[in-house]
Amino acid sequence: MEWKEQGAAGAVFDFIFEYVEEVKELLSSDLWENIFLNCSKNEVLIFWLLYRKREVNMTEIAEYIHVPLNTATGIVNRMEKGGFIVRTRSTEDKRVVLIGFSEKGMAQFEKLVRELTRYGMKIFGSLTKDEMELFYKVAAKVKDILKEERKAEEAPRKVRKIMIE
Repeated sequence: MEWKEQGAAGAVFDFIFEYVEEVKELLSSDLWENIFLNCSKNEVLIFWLLYRKREVNMTEIAEYIHVPLNTATGIVNRMEKGGFIVRTRSTEDKRVVLIGFSEKGMAQFEKLVRELTRYGMKIFGSLTKDEMELFYKVAAKVKDILKEERKAEEAPRKVRKIMIE
């Protein structure tokens, strides 16, 4: 069954598909090629955490992106190989390894933030007060729906008991 035959769901899909097709051509090639540095979701989240805190340890990273410590270590290893982050020893406790941006990583992330901010200012600057209020309401609804979905995914699953004779 094609999307167009599925009523409202199909209409939503068609709208999103067409919107992405039109917008992808409008973004600058520099932004499009460098958007989030071709990173995974977890790498982007680590960049965001580093941008906010400047230095973190592996436990903070693992907790922030909700993965086991060994998974976080693998992600950080890839990011370090790419030259975007560096590991250093804490001056207060030499046993603690801190992760921070390399010069290359910070420069690249700041460039991306500047570009996204520039686009954001143009977009939001063109909206009326009523349009901004509507935008914030829609964004809040989207967040609420995503929270509901997350809760449903995290709900404890029933354990099925199998009787053995």
